[in-house]
Amino acid sequence: MVQFAAGGGAWGIFFRCFLSRQIMASDSFQQHLQALRQQVEVSLQSSLQGRGWPQPLAQAVEYSLMAGGKRLRPVLVLLASDLCAGSQSLAISPACAIEMIHTYSLIHDDLPAMDNDDYRRGRLTSHKVFGEALAILAGDALLTLAFEVLGETAAAAEIRAELTVVLARAAGGAGMVGGQVLDLAAERGSFPGTASASGVVSSLPDEFWRGGAEPEFGRNLPGSAKNPLNAIPATGVSGVEHLNRIHRMKTGALIAAALELGAVVAGATTQQRSQLRNYGLCIGLAFQIADDLLDVTGDAARLGKTPGRDADLGKLTYPALLGMETSRRQAEMLVQEACDSVSDFGPRSGWLQELARFIVERDH
Repeated sequence: MVQFAAGGGAWGIFFRCFLSRQIMASDSFQQHLQALRQQVEVSLQSSLQGRGWPQPLAQAVEYSLMAGGKRLRPVLVLLASDLCAGSQSLAISPACAIEMIHTYSLIHDDLPAMDNDDYRRGRLTSHKVFGEALAILAGDALLTLAFEVLGETAAAAEIRAELTVVLARAAGGAGMVGGQVLDLAAERGSFPGTASASGVVSSLPDEFWRGGAEPEFGRNLPGSAKNPLNAIPATGVSGVEHLNRIHRMKTGALIAAALELGAVVAGATTQQRSQLRNYGLCIGLAFQIADDLLDVTGDAARLGKTPGRDADLGKLTYPALLGMETSRRQAEMLVQEACDSVSDFGPRSGWLQELARFIVERDH
């Protein structure tokens, strides 16, 4: 499975290089990102204090939460809040909350029952250090702490309630957790549908992905009838649609939620929330397509992983389903859609557009 860990996964490698100028960004933007990351680090450490937890649990939680990484999701919360003229002092709590959700998911993903990984962010995974039982409980503690921290946000009650709904929806069965289920099923060659209110499994409606976004959302989804590049065999559509579901749920939902949390806490309009959410969904999928392409064409030393591994493992990837050139064009179109989504913010959206374009221009 592709992991988008802030420190060691594909997103983390990209974001680290972006900040270190291996992928070029403006000096002022880099400095701003570094300052936001430092703010997140301090706040995360502070959020662990005085919780009254048993010492072994506190130690296990801190081991994973404070393991470093580039803090992409909380930084996106802060940047989105700033874009919507919000207060950083209000945005820091949801920023910490989404990083706690992300970290809990990594602890659980690393378990033998899931990905069975021994290392995360350059050191032993939680279950290798503390045992499986305590690792599971540390993840549980981070999951619940995230919502405790949201409740402590110094915002109006209706804002806190909306923040809770946004994060719970993105992290739960209709988002990250559901995406993990689909990913595990895909490894076994299974393509499950979605349970309806009556419990009957059905195909997933287009409206699910929209999440309240504007009607034009999703025009560049691979496999979408709206997509001008959909001259692909009918036999490939189900695989493409399933791959979209996996990555939009497992990764895109939380990336989009980070941007929406920043918008909500800033008191943004419904339209602004939709625009930022759509941006997040588009860059999440564009990044995955670019990562699949690099797995075919990339250099091991620059990628930080062995290229061709996806094909060796028989994984479902965009190049395997669509071919290299069509996949590349899909990524470019999704990036353009992401940039279009935030164009109404004017010059203030420059940092978002800069970040989006680097996704398809990178070579690692």
